Amino acid sequence: MSANLQSEFDIQAYMQAVGKKARAAARLVAAAEAGVKNTALITIANKLEASAAILQTENQKDLQAGKANGLSDAMLDRLELTADGITSMAEGLRQVAALADPVGEISDLQYRPSGIQVGRMRVPLGVIGIIYESRPNVTADAAALCLKSGNATILRGGSEAIHSNQAIAHCIQEGLQEAGLPADAVQVIETTDRTAVGELIRMQDYVDVIVPRGGKGLIERISKEATVPVIKHLDGICHVYIDDDADLEKAIQVSFNSKTQRYGTCNTMETLLVAEAIAKEVLPELCGMFSEKGVELRGCETTCNIIADAKPATDEDWDTEYLAPILSIRVIKGLDEAIEHIELHSSRHTDTIITENYSKSRRFLREVDSSSVMVNASTRFADGFEYGLGAEIGISTDKLHARGPVGLEGLTTLKFVVLGDGQTRK
Repeated sequence: MSANLQSEFDIQAYMQAVGKKARAAARLVAAAEAGVKNTALITIANKLEASAAILQTENQKDLQAGKANGLSDAMLDRLELTADGITSMAEGLRQVAALADPVGEISDLQYRPSGIQVGRMRVPLGVIGIIYESRPNVTADAAALCLKSGNATILRGGSEAIHSNQAIAHCIQEGLQEAGLPADAVQVIETTDRTAVGELIRMQDYVDVIVPRGGKGLIERISKEATVPVIKHLDGICHVYIDDDADLEKAIQVSFNSKTQRYGTCNTMETLLVAEAIAKEVLPELCGMFSEKGVELRGCETTCNIIADAKPATDEDWDTEYLAPILSIRVIKGLDEAIEHIELHSSRHTDTIITENYSKSRRFLREVDSSSVMVNASTRFADGFEYGLGAEIGISTDKLHARGPVGLEGLTTLKFVVLGDGQTRK
């Protein structure tokens, strides 16, 4: 299929055909036993490793095109498939195979006065459309999670990774077929035309949910234009609040790790809030550590009076996800003001309090309305693997259907089941 010689009508027809095949495959995958799905995942992992040379050859085509098109070094780094990267990708599939299968699990089974038993069964969502950028490993990761949770998936990677994604898709589809599952359970869109994305996010007859993974611009577009439900987060404006009842050693280590362990992730701290009673004690040492790492500090007036090399923060800074070695710092009166600031400026992703006061920590947990709320722990722990989910498809800051890191359980839903023995309603 040529990506260059398609009319809008051709793409619409192509996407409709993809949707029909995905819907048909979804029924078969939903009924598949856990052992069959696990066999498919392990077979795919083996094929990825056996095809490492082919994958790297195809990846080189994308890297060369990316350089020619002026992609940044950071983008090229995310795009590259190294030998170690392919091994890690295969190992990720094996890890998903080792996870417990949530499909078919019945919970909350209770007898009713009529004699019937009522419970809830965990079932797949159906067909999941995933739209992502740059990283080819997402193709394998997303396919694995969707397959294990009993879903079919339609994957639309970025145009910069088209050759890599198609090569990975070939391994996936071969593995599915060898395990006795339909190859159409995982389809990677073959065209780079953006019209395909517009079609995918409106195919309500064939797609049950969309998961966008990428920059804020992509996610905003998908959220605005989609008629299919979307699981997403826009950005990660994460806060650490150092309370006046904090253990200062904990406060320094947790705050430093929250910002510097990695700069470009959605669970990296972007704003540090410090109670004024301990600000002069904790900020000089902590900000000295930040300065040694090359972190640019932007602070409120009080912060700038304490830290000479801090730049004055603007109103915009409190609402900015830097994804860079830049940190906003605000000195506040105490817990009430911390909660108020987070309510106004947080993106509802991850927020942490550092305190030894039990009552304050409980209040922070209860009143801060984010998908992850923490006590005395780095914001960098807001991750599916760290939470014991094994892997994640992304992080949701929505309240419906999933919230926080979305793993296997987040790719399923619940239906009521009723067990009777001939009861009739009176």
